[in-house]
Amino acid sequence: MKFPAKGLYAITQTDNKSADTIIKEVVAAIKGGAVVVQYRDKNPVNAIALAAQLVKVCHEYHVPLLINDDVDLAMAVGADGVHIGKEDGAIAYARDRLGAEAIIGASCYNAVERALEAQAQGATYVAFGRFFPSNSKPLAAPAELTTLQAAKLKISVPTVAIGGILPENAGQLLNAGADLLAVIGGLFDKDDIEASARQYKALFEPKS
Repeated sequence: MKFPAKGLYAITQTDNKSADTIIKEVVAAIKGGAVVVQYRDKNPVNAIALAAQLVKVCHEYHVPLLINDDVDLAMAVGADGVHIGKEDGAIAYARDRLGAEAIIGASCYNAVERALEAQAQGATYVAFGRFFPSNSKPLAAPAELTTLQAAKLKISVPTVAIGGILPENAGQLLNAGADLLAVIGGLFDKDDIEASARQYKALFEPKS
């Protein structure tokens, strides 16, 4: 499955939630317009079972499912790819294990140089952030809009922005060059997740 060129990138919110709840929330996000889903779970109970369910559900809606940081889990459940952090050589390792068609994303924080390296190593997309205060990643170093602007000039793969993104502040990221918006709390903290996803989706629609 191909990585989308633009849109809402939903990242699972798993703490203190049952597998059924996580699945229902992901379905709501997709129905509202999420174009890619990442399974991120820092305290997994049964990662293989949940990830396999997520792959099945996402594929029913023709949306790619990525695994955060775990190439072996991605292989085990037939996910569409992985998102990886700082580890040197990780992109080449993931590509070797998952194959030429796999989606491989790389965290680049606030560094265009890191994004250029990731692109050269075969990353499908690069991610920058956090751009705003984030409950999901409270200790993450801040990133700047100028980094997105510079990346837009130098990077040919899609760029993803992450960190405290809400419908109210997302426009400045898109204007600076972000192609996709990765969201956790701004999406899954809401009572009506589908409606929340639609708010993000609307940001990508042509202005009349």
